[in-house]
Amino acid sequence: MRILIAPDKFKGALDAREVAENIARGITGVLRGVRIDILPMADGGDGTAAVISDALGGSWLACKAHDPLGRKIEARYAWVDNRKLAVMEMSEAAGMRRLSANELDPERANTLGVGEMILDAAKRGSTKIIVGLGGSATNDGGFGMAKAIGFKFFDQGGNGIERHPDLSSLARIEFPRTLSLPKIIAAVDVRNPLLGENGATCVFGPQKGATADKIAILERALVKLADVVAKQSGSDYRNDPGAGAAGGLGFGLMTFCSAQIRPGFELVAELAGLESKMREADLVITGEGSLDRQTLSGKTPFGVAQLARKLGKRVVSMVGRASGEREVRDLFDKIYVVSDAQLPEAENIARAAEFLRAAGGELAKSFNI
Repeated sequence: MRILIAPDKFKGALDAREVAENIARGITGVLRGVRIDILPMADGGDGTAAVISDALGGSWLACKAHDPLGRKIEARYAWVDNRKLAVMEMSEAAGMRRLSANELDPERANTLGVGEMILDAAKRGSTKIIVGLGGSATNDGGFGMAKAIGFKFFDQGGNGIERHPDLSSLARIEFPRTLSLPKIIAAVDVRNPLLGENGATCVFGPQKGATADKIAILERALVKLADVVAKQSGSDYRNDPGAGAAGGLGFGLMTFCSAQIRPGFELVAELAGLESKMREADLVITGEGSLDRQTLSGKTPFGVAQLARKLGKRVVSMVGRASGEREVRDLFDKIYVVSDAQLPEAENIARAAEFLRAAGGELAKSFNI
């Protein structure tokens, strides 16, 4: 029997490889002679750079950058030398993981550090950059990133705009005279547009600390940014799926870097060779920390399950928690919830590896071989 284990991370507990390895240990503790292939996956969120680097034999580079609040940091990204490919995550410079809970403030947080990372990769001779757009602390539409690579923003009086909430007074954008960037692909795990009730601010702003009054300010700023961009350049990406990813960084990358938006799972699956590996498997195991309606928007378990169904493979999911929507549950032949509802969340996180091994053993016993 041949099993392919292709999960995403359990956020806050284990990375994707650790998840897969613990499931495998649980299975091999019960069954002998089973062949297990481990293929860590991601969908554009945290962990995407590590998964792609792992699949392509990359290494890690460091560069100087700034965090969401302007503090100096050392940021890292993956480098695949034989392809001159840089793979980075916007959250490395502008993510919530860079801030403590009491520092979350989407009026202050910006994407300047993302632009600095892009410039660093370009200077090293990169011919392609992949940017994962999950885990952001920002809602600036890519304003900070654009400033880092040379764009300037002015109000009606010709005064420079330095803060993205002040974009509501934007009148003109000055494009850099010389800007040479490699091809950029933005990997997203959401399909939200930039604006409106399903846009960056209204859907994700509250998670980043935006109160009702701040949401109105941030939305007005993004509306004006999109309007001025459309007027000056003739390009308008505000309604494109994924434009609202990472607080509108999807929109910013398309607008200021001519980036292509791609579903993160699709991109990772292609680079990792998921389909060819799945064709050889008798059973596919996937999973992530939470299985819910958001899974249907292109998260790893959804993508793995869809491909498994297409290839006629059995597929099971191991998750930290699962909602009851039938549309979600029907994706899989079986779902294992690897947590204890009686325990506090912190203990479930600490024991995630143990629970995954137990679920792997339980699955192995069900094979009846």
